[in-house]
Order: sequence, then structure tokens, then C-alpha cells
Amino acid sequence: MTQDSTLDSGLRASLAKHAKRTAFASSQHTLTYAELDKAVEDAVGWLAERSVTPGDRVLLQMDKGIAFLLLHLANMRMGSVTVPIHPLSTAQEVAYAIRDCSPLLLVCGLQEDRAQPSSLPEHNGTAVAFVSPSERPVGKAPRQSDPPQPGDLACLLYTSGTTGPPKGARLLHRQLAANIAILAKSWGWTPEDRLLHVLPLFHVHGLFVAASVALHCGATLELATRFEPSETWKALLSGRISLFMGVPTMYHRLLSAAPATAPRPTAVRLFTSGSAPLRPETLRAFEALTGQVILERYGMTEVGMAASNPLHGTRKPGSVGPALPGVGLRIAPPPTGREPDSEDIGEVQISGASIFDGYWNRPEQTEQSFTKDGWLRSGDLGFLDSDGYLHLVGREKELIISGGLNVYPREVETALDEHPYVAESAVCGVPDEDFGEAVVAGVVLHAKSQPGSVPDLEELLAWARVRLAPYKLPKRIAFLTELPRNAMGKVQKDRLSSLPELRGSGS
Repeated sequence: MTQDSTLDSGLRASLAKHAKRTAFASSQHTLTYAELDKAVEDAVGWLAERSVTPGDRVLLQMDKGIAFLLLHLANMRMGSVTVPIHPLSTAQEVAYAIRDCSPLLLVCGLQEDRAQPSSLPEHNGTAVAFVSPSERPVGKAPRQSDPPQPGDLACLLYTSGTTGPPKGARLLHRQLAANIAILAKSWGWTPEDRLLHVLPLFHVHGLFVAASVALHCGATLELATRFEPSETWKALLSGRISLFMGVPTMYHRLLSAAPATAPRPTAVRLFTSGSAPLRPETLRAFEALTGQVILERYGMTEVGMAASNPLHGTRKPGSVGPALPGVGLRIAPPPTGREPDSEDIGEVQISGASIFDGYWNRPEQTEQSFTKDGWLRSGDLGFLDSDGYLHLVGREKELIISGGLNVYPREVETALDEHPYVAESAVCGVPDEDFGEAVVAGVVLHAKSQPGSVPDLEELLAWARVRLAPYKLPKRIAFLTELPRNAMGKVQKDRLSSLPELRGSGS
């Protein structure tokens, strides 16, 4: 694929070369590329029967399954626009998306109590349809003969909205095709590959980094409806899986559920991790167990993948690797008044053919997202080392200024995580009359922690004191059973900072 391609032209290229090879496999369906093509045509007819035409938005609020995938691929073929949202979205959240992008059609699953006509909002004439996640949508209505063009809108993906209402990122066919081509080459994809897909489909990681690359390379997409550690291990050890993509939470749970005497998953040639930082301890433990060094990479909804540790070569723990081919990375200094501890740290800015087309109906926020010379402002803080590898230290909006001094949450989290009884931590800032912002932390302890030896606040502070300057030490620590996360495993620090036990008067 090239940036002059569309997602459907890439799929058709796989069909032309690999018609009889297995394209899709699940517990309920197995389709060759020829059968997948027919199933996509049927789904196009199903959409056309519901009056969907090129450019129309189709909102998918569906559990993971073949129906979601086929409707998305049908949108890519007929020129309509996929708008995926979390299947557990509330009625208010669905109503927000409907008001924001005015979809012609909302497709919901059949199996959830929330998907009842009386509970679903209607706005601007949006129609509602119901499809079981395991169902193949079938219709025979005629469809638009003109295929979509590379510059057409393919997908509208809503960002997490941690800094305000969610925004719809406009992703064009050519931008997505460019990133797929980069990843196919950089990660050595071949038609012989078989990807175990355990990620959500409504997110850029699962829909485009995983599923789309597999199908556009003529590989096999093995779809698991959800991530379940023991079942994932069975698949990984079966000898049929060659690629696995996960988030740090998944790797942590795989380690906890690893079979005691199982052989190594030698058929798996590549494990990747993204969407959140991977703890070095997890990386080392997984390598000791499997013999594989997890490949960490860096991306965002608005870009796809921008950086990756190499397929062949040094994979540096704590780094997301150098820029991918065709992608530009640079470090810009933070805004005035936020001078970094090191002149090397600043906002990560990105350029390249895969950069998104702006936010839906938000020209001001789109303009603010780019520099005057056209580079995307990621909002992430990091630095490039002497080898050109990118190291992330946090979000620019998460930078804590305590007593006029900058504190990077990632540095404090690393110090806390090194304690033998700390499973994970998250650090954020809360308003403080004395310091302006106070550094606070949520900490989850290992289940293996022995009674009577569990660290208290003073012990953790003593531990951190020899690793951090005094102004970086947490003023308050809350011991939690789990950190608040979104569907992709990212810690939601806005929720963390709102915990009553972290919003005190300071000390």
C-alpha cells in the first residue's frame, strides 16, 4: 500500500494474491480472502438497504466480533465513514457522538441490555439498527459504483477527552494507508503471519495497527472476542500464532497467569506493546519467561504509529524507539514558564504522511494542534537520546509545577515502582495553596506482599527519598486495589487526582 491507496484497494490487493488463504478466523467463523470479499459485499448491501451512501457517518457501538469488522470494511468499500465508540458507552455518551457528527445510522449489538430502542437517543434523523456481534450482515441492495478516493474521510475516531469533551479525529484513506505500509515493512509482515487479536476494535490500536495491517498483508487475523489470559496462553503456545499485540496491563496479567511448566511460545516471532508505558520489570520478566524482548512503540489516534523499537537491532527498555521510516520526530521546548530540568526534554512533535486531517468541526482546536510550520503537537514530553531513540516522560498537561519547580510524573512513578512490593503506581498533581501543585501518588501493591511487611507511607517516602530530590517526593499516597484506567489500559489521571484521599491540604 501507498499513500495513494484506499483501505479497500489494499484489501482487494490481498484478495488478488491470496484468495484461498485464510483471512479471518474466530471461534465461530473462518473465511478465506475470497469469502471475506463476498462477506464485505453482503455488508455493503446491508448498509445500502439502510440508505447509507458515500460520506455518511456510521456509528458502531458494538461488541467485538465479525459484524463490527465486516461493517467497517463495508464502509471502507462504499465510501461511508466508520465512527467506532466503546460498546459500553452510556446513553449520554452516545447522544454526544450523535450530536457531534450527525451519523445516518447507529448500529448496536443485540446482546446487551443497554441496546434497547427505548434507551437509545435519536437526533438529527439518525436511524438505529441491531446486529449480533457474531452475525454476518447480509443485504442485496445496489451500491455506489464509484470507489472512495485516497483523500476521502475513512474514519472518525473520538479521542479520550481527558482535556475536555471528546474530539473526532478525521482519518483519511491515504493517511491510514501510509501508516499501514510503514508498519508492514518495519515489522516484517508476510502472508505467512497469523495475528492473535485480543485488542478492542473501536480503538486505533486494534482496528488499524493490528487488524488492518494483517488483512492488507494477506496474513491471517485470528480474532478473540476478549482478552482472557489462560486462553491467550493456549493460543500463544499452540504453534499457529506468529504475532501478538498487547498493552502493558495484558502483559502483566499474562505473567501472573503463565503456565508453570509450559514450553516457550517459539512460533511467535514478535510481541509488541503500546498505548501506555511498559514497566522495565515487566519487560525483563517476560523476556525471562518467553525468550522474547517485547517491542515497544509509540503512536496516537491522530498519527497511528510514529516511533518503534527496531524489528532487528537494539530494543531499549524505557524507550519507544526511533522514528519510523517517513515519519519526522523533533523535540520542542515547553511553553514559557515551564522550563525543563534538562534542555533535552520538551514536547514531542511529529510530521509525515500519516498525520490526521484535523478534528471534526473544530477548526480552532485543529489549528492549535499544529505548529506554524505544520508539525503536529503531540502534547507528550520526551527526549531523543544520542541514537535517536525517543524516551517519553509524560504528558505536557500532566507536568507538575510544585513550588515553581518542574516534576515529571514518570520519574516519580519509576522510583516508586522499584520498591519490591509495589506492583504499579501513578503520579499526578493536585491544587495546593502552598506549592501551587502538590505531587501525589496512587499505589497498587503486589498480591504477593506478605502480611506485616506491606509498606506504609513513611516507608515508601524513605524509599523514594534516596532516588528523588525532595521537591519531587509525593505529599500524599493513596493505596489502591487498582489504578483507574480506560479501555486501552491508560491510567486516567483526571480520575486519580479527584480521589478525596489525594486532595488534602498538603504536608
